[in-house]
Amino acid sequence: MNLIKPSVVAFALSMAAQVTYAQNLPPLKVGMMLPYSGTFAALGNAIDNGFQLYVKELGGKIGGREITYVKVDDESEPSKATDNINKLIKRDNVDVVIGTVHSGVAMAMAKVAKDTGTMLIIPNAGADAITGPLCAKNIFRSSFTNGQPGYAMGEVAAKKGYKTAMTITWKYAAGEESVKGFQESFEKGGGKILKELTLPFPGVEFQALLTEVAAAKPDVVYSFFAGGGAVKFVKDYAAAGLNKTIPLVGPGFLTDGTLEAQGESAQGMLTSLHYGDNLNTKRDNEFRLAYAKQYRLQPDVYAVQGYDAAQMLAIGLKATNGDITKKDEFAKAVTAAKIDSPRGPFTISRAHNPVQDFYLRQVVGKENKVIGIASKSLADAGRGCNLQ
Repeated sequence: MNLIKPSVVAFALSMAAQVTYAQNLPPLKVGMMLPYSGTFAALGNAIDNGFQLYVKELGGKIGGREITYVKVDDESEPSKATDNINKLIKRDNVDVVIGTVHSGVAMAMAKVAKDTGTMLIIPNAGADAITGPLCAKNIFRSSFTNGQPGYAMGEVAAKKGYKTAMTITWKYAAGEESVKGFQESFEKGGGKILKELTLPFPGVEFQALLTEVAAAKPDVVYSFFAGGGAVKFVKDYAAAGLNKTIPLVGPGFLTDGTLEAQGESAQGMLTSLHYGDNLNTKRDNEFRLAYAKQYRLQPDVYAVQGYDAAQMLAIGLKATNGDITKKDEFAKAVTAAKIDSPRGPFTISRAHNPVQDFYLRQVVGKENKVIGIASKSLADAGRGCNLQ
């Protein structure tokens, strides 16, 4: 006679109980707080698309729970951010918030999430403080810190032998921290920053700044812009003839999701980012095909970050049997995981920020073609974060 071991029976009963527990939970309410209008609208929509694609791949459930969405257009407006996220939490009773793009908006969101204990997964905004002094066990990021892509590009610029640089960005957290990352590694490699040029967000009157660049003649210009601002800046830089004598480099946001509009102006540009158009891995090819079939669009880095935000949520909820209130168990599972991303596998640091490769990319036609690794397994320092 074959006897079934008590331990096997206990395990089977435990698994059955877990499935039943998740099935008995109400739908998971996901608050999508993203820019659905304005300068960053295309970015917000790509994040939303990526997130929902992964949920569809799971059959519409995460951690055994059905999903319902509550969407808020944050308008990339920091002054409205606190009210918007409080409405999602207190009025709409969402279980988790996904957002956003603008670092100033995300800072306000992180403060509320930390105070209320609400789960927050940030699929883009890279404000350093969010995984620094504002870090919390219920706050995660599926993207980067602002300094990471800049740091990777600074390493590349120094290795290319450039000795002087000027930087141009909007005067807000994302731009300033991106420039700081570039400066740190560029100066470490022997380079010198001649001047840091800024203009208010979301201004696009660049002519006076380009005149300063032309007069100073640095070896290279590092610039951080995204969305519509990136389109105009790259075109204005080329129209001024500067791209023929002074190379323009930047983080990948300068050319991601913008190449169609930038056209010939962007050709040959080098950028650094944790994703590119021709990684040609099995994982990425499958993702790109699925995204194109679903949305009739080619995915970009924003779509990948939305997709991976959903992956991280799924990993945490699987470990807690769908119970998002078990924050310690959720965090332990996510930080222990190797996340199988289209960008390539990555892990989550103690501060809840990705540790990942940054690629060196070159604009060729309508692609940000990966031509090498700018920085391997680059981690954010998480300065000021006291999570263990």
